[in-house]
Amino acid sequence: MKIGRKVADLRKDKGMSREELGKQVGTSTSVIGRYERDEMTPSIDAAKKIAKILNTTVGYLLGETKETNLLSDPDMLKRLNDIASLPDTDKNHILYTIDNLLASVKTRLAYS
Repeated sequence: MKIGRKVADLRKDKGMSREELGKQVGTSTSVIGRYERDEMTPSIDAAKKIAKILNTTVGYLLGETKETNLLSDPDMLKRLNDIASLPDTDKNHILYTIDNLLASVKTRLAYS
């Protein structure tokens, strides 16, 4: 699904008009319409504002994830940022541990 369709669907799910979204983003109704019809791509700043207003992430709008609000949990995002700032060796150890924990849970769920 393209960014325009996602913006339109999320806006409608929130019961917002194009005019309301445009006012909150700081742009016109016609520009929101052009975004939704994929005639125009929002700037990074506009995409960030739209994502925040529609309670999603820029990653979702850009198609990097299928989840509308993945990483919008501030606690999870903080943890991931903390891990990302570690030296590579420590980061790799933590990610290895997480990968093994996830594999264990997935296995348990598959057999329950």
